[in-house]
Amino acid sequence: MHIHILGICGTFMGGIALLARAAGHRVTGCDANVYPPMSTQLEAQGIELTEGYDAGQIAVDPDIFVVGNAISRGNPLLEAILDQGLPYVSGPQWLAEHVLQGKWVLGVAGTHGKTTTSSMLAWILECAGLNPGFLIGGVPQNFGLSARLTDLPFFVIEADEYDTAFCDKRSKFIHYRPRTAVLNNLEFDHADIFADLAAIETQFHHLVRTMPRSGLVVANAREESLQRVLARGCWSGVEWFGGDSWSAIGDDGDGSLVLLQDGREVARTTWGLTGEHNRQNAVAAILAARHVGVRPEDGLQALSTFQNVKRRMEVRGTVRDITVLDDFAHHPTAIATTVAGLRHKLGKGSGRILAVLEPRSNTMKLGVMKDRLAGSLVDADLVFCYSRDLGWDAAAALASLGERAVVLDDLDGLVARIAAAARPGDQVLVMSNGGFGGIHQKLLTALAA
Repeated sequence: MHIHILGICGTFMGGIALLARAAGHRVTGCDANVYPPMSTQLEAQGIELTEGYDAGQIAVDPDIFVVGNAISRGNPLLEAILDQGLPYVSGPQWLAEHVLQGKWVLGVAGTHGKTTTSSMLAWILECAGLNPGFLIGGVPQNFGLSARLTDLPFFVIEADEYDTAFCDKRSKFIHYRPRTAVLNNLEFDHADIFADLAAIETQFHHLVRTMPRSGLVVANAREESLQRVLARGCWSGVEWFGGDSWSAIGDDGDGSLVLLQDGREVARTTWGLTGEHNRQNAVAAILAARHVGVRPEDGLQALSTFQNVKRRMEVRGTVRDITVLDDFAHHPTAIATTVAGLRHKLGKGSGRILAVLEPRSNTMKLGVMKDRLAGSLVDADLVFCYSRDLGWDAAAALASLGERAVVLDDLDGLVARIAAAARPGDQVLVMSNGGFGGIHQKLLTALAA
């Protein structure tokens, strides 16, 4: 089969391209911005890429066009496909029908932690010799790639609640039909497509409705929203974590990680991650792996060699004893967790945190979370916010932080202010779900100068 993918350079659609190529299909695709690293990763697999969405691409004449959810009405190529009645399908539906069919799908859903938990789960299965396939919205450093197809039945997928495509406004994860589902957490996000938290809970309920009786839902006991979801109906087994049943404790100082069941120690190890959120991610991954036969103590031991996903507290460089870190945090809850985790790791009096934020997600740009932004940054010593293209006043939103907060809409000016403020021992924590204009290298260059 020849497929032509619209929006191929996004992490998800690029992953589909790699899986399709591995399955023996001919793959071509297009995107508005064809650039490394995804472009080089795709081209190395023999995938032909076209810059832009010119309607003339219908001459490629694939068996079917696969349309990413970044493509909307008015796109020239999409309009040509619709006008001529050519066959098309969404990315999640194509994936479900041509890759996931017949697989034991382990889906990881939730507002936060999907990428990290999916990566942990894939690594646990790998260490157990189960050779899983996977599609993850990031690059797990243990694997070095975001998607893989294998001959074995297990497939780990990051199950996103965002909508499927212009033609299908259900959440992507509705298509995946997991046998094992992790529901990590659930709070309001994606204000551009969901009216309120109840609307997202309904999509999670629909996900649970697709699961077989022999399936397992691994759910966070601390989340009232997930309790409401499962109270609406669940026909599979349920394993709760984070409460009185399964949990984990540890010390960020010595890297200890202890798995508990009913308050009793099951096993312990050391690992390289920090923070209570990551300990709970670990428990969720261990319980999901247990459903396919991996002993919890073996799952815990696998995490001793787990390397976190790129862009999760990733060190981008150190200059003059000033460290620049990159993190994907973009929701106030994730921002607060990330900053607090770094503060706990550093300890008091052992270095400042300079938080650098780009409010880039659709929810943040709409200003839905602006009243929570200052509170999410209270553990930072200084805050630098990039305010370009925002429809709300970031300076007003951060006013309660006083002189600790700097808001600018000029990226070079922001870099200069950060470099001028930084001093040896500081941690410059950059948080964005995009490229942030290459700010990481700009900062390292400015600091070196």
